[in-house]
Amino acid sequence: MPELPEVETTRRGIEPWLAEQTITGWTVRNPQLRWPVEIPQALRDQTIHAVRRRGKYLLLCCTPGTLIVHLGMSGSLRILDPDTAVLTHDHVDLALGNQKILRFNDPRRFGCVLYQAGDDPYQHPLLASLGPEPLGNEFSGAYLHKLSRKRKVAVKNFIMDAKVVVGVGNIYAAEALFLAGIRPATGAGRIPLAAYERLVDCIRQVLNQAVTQGGTTLRDFVGSDGQPGYFRQQLNVYGRQGEPCRVCGTVLKQQILGQRSSVYCPKCQTSQGFRSR
Repeated sequence: MPELPEVETTRRGIEPWLAEQTITGWTVRNPQLRWPVEIPQALRDQTIHAVRRRGKYLLLCCTPGTLIVHLGMSGSLRILDPDTAVLTHDHVDLALGNQKILRFNDPRRFGCVLYQAGDDPYQHPLLASLGPEPLGNEFSGAYLHKLSRKRKVAVKNFIMDAKVVVGVGNIYAAEALFLAGIRPATGAGRIPLAAYERLVDCIRQVLNQAVTQGGTTLRDFVGSDGQPGYFRQQLNVYGRQGEPCRVCGTVLKQQILGQRSSVYCPKCQTSQGFRSR
């Protein structure tokens, strides 16, 4: 599933082709994705002034309003020539003034193309309740510490809650908790401020590394085959249950938290939120 680093890499890849380009038309081959596709006539001949990201949503901002795109479980966006052959799951094309098209491919149809009128796309119901960006200034150890008091939920589930912070998916939560030395099942309310400060630094480190490496796994946005590779960076714990820890050699364990698999090192990660190494 495309996570925040992949969505940010996608944004950076398509932005040069979309910014200050006119929307000359569109083709909707499948009007029903997760929700009905929304592209109003008000966007015809309008200029895309900015390509932004909020959490895992991409925002194509025009004067009348904003197209809100989510890649769902398996979606991708490509910049193509208009005569490029259409694949089975190519659901939406956006025609641009530079004689290119932005094509949305989504095999599982869990993505969306929606519209928010006006100059504030963040009023849309899907965006209004989202937490701060993990790479932004509003996200801090003090913020997490304050929000987590008296919360019994596992810390991994806590940081994966989009109302707490956006874009920290299963893989990146597991990897950040490993680097911070915090066991995933630890109650969020039990973790001290110093550990949360360290965790915030680790979340940023993991996400920044993934964005940087995403530039190699998702680099081909022009004429791509629509099959980008995700998560190719070397992972410390995710998906490595039963293997030795890269740091201490202890066999990694797996547990289920919120119906998701979570792998951790019983030596390097503690339930008190302090490093054991």
